[in-house]
Formats: sequence, C-alpha cells, structure tokens
Amino acid sequence: MKNKYEMWTGRTVDRELGTDLFRLALPILFYAPVYMIWFIYIEKHTFAHYSIIHTAVDDMIPFVEAFVIPYYMWFAYVSVVLLFFMLSLDVEDYYKNFIFLATGMTIFLIVSTLFPNMHQLRPMVMPRDNVFTQLVGVIYRTDTSSNLWPSIHVYNSLGTMIAIHHSKRFGKAGKIIGDIIGISIILSTLFIKQHSVYDVITAFIMAIIFYLLFYHTSLLENFCTRQEERVAVRA
Repeated sequence: MKNKYEMWTGRTVDRELGTDLFRLALPILFYAPVYMIWFIYIEKHTFAHYSIIHTAVDDMIPFVEAFVIPYYMWFAYVSVVLLFFMLSLDVEDYYKNFIFLATGMTIFLIVSTLFPNMHQLRPMVMPRDNVFTQLVGVIYRTDTSSNLWPSIHVYNSLGTMIAIHHSKRFGKAGKIIGDIIGISIILSTLFIKQHSVYDVITAFIMAIIFYLLFYHTSLLENFCTRQEERVAVRA
C-alpha cells in the first residue's frame, strides 16, 4: 500500500509528506467549523420574516422518494472528491475545488442571514410508506424547510463535476460516473421536494460565474503555483 501511494503521488511517505498534507488540510480544518456554527445558527434562529420561494414549475414536479438515495450520496460525493485531490497532492485541483465550494457556501450563509427564505413544497403526508419515504422523513426532521436558496446541494455538485472534468486523474469513465452522480443529486433536490426550481437555477448561475472566475482566469494561478512550490509538487 505504501509503495502504491508513493508511485501514485510521486512522493516518499515520510514526515515531510505528513506536514504537507496537514498544510493542505488546514483550509478545511478552519472553514468547516465556521460553516457549521453559522449554519446551525441560521437553522435554529427564528427570523422575523421569511420570503417564500416558489415557482409554478415546482407544482408540476412529482414527489419521487427513490431520489433520496442520490440526495444522501451528496455528502460523500463532494467530500471524497475534495479529499482525493488533497491526498493525491494535486494542489491546483484541490485549491480550486475548495475555493469554489467555500465561496458558494459562504454566499449561501450570507444570503440566508440577510434574506431568510423558506419553501412550502414538502408533502403534508407521505404518499407511500416504504424505506425511501422513511429516509426522506429523516431529512425533513433534521433539515428545516428554511434557508435553502441558493441550493448548496446543487452548487457543490456542480463544483465537484467541474473539478473532476479538470483533473488529469480521472479518465473518461470516471468523468461519466461523476456526471451521473452529480446530475442525480441535482434532480434529487427537486424530486424529494427539498428545493424549488428557483434554488436550482440560481445555484447554476452562481456556479457558472465562479467556474469562469476560478477556472478560466488567472485569479488563482499565482496562488496555486506558490502552494505547489511549498509542497514541492510540480504540475
């Protein structure tokens, strides 16, 4: 296993490697607690006014409980890909992916704090009783129907798909699988009534803006180059 990892990364497994991996992990270690504390606050806090998010298209979308499976997959999909880039020492892919995710998540927190929002799309009574509706019920009980715009499930899924497509580590099959998972997650937000079409569209718009900014300008190039030099990795 050690030899395979060294061949995979081109680095010797030693103390310096551990230091470099820790340095790469620092943004996650700093940001994750900040995000969770802020998110829990806006989830638990009762604001004086909430804007109701709804479109006519939302009423045309059926409730399909089986989509709860890809919805749950989001947690692993986003985190595993980010950690993959970190552990493989693909510095540029890692930082662009992290900054893309963190930027959108921060904007979501700011929007939710300044413009509290909610929807009323969830079924009052589950139309069926099966394992999938029970899993949806778990989500409904733990995740309120407030502060959902723009959809972070959608935005982060798009960010992960973009990162996979820009990585040399993933072949054609890996990219297709990544797209299938990502698209399934995006659809799941609508079919289990976690998000409005408005949440999804605005998440796409935000993702396009930051995709162009982070992947098609020189904004992060110097930063990524410096970080590569710090961990002695050459792209």
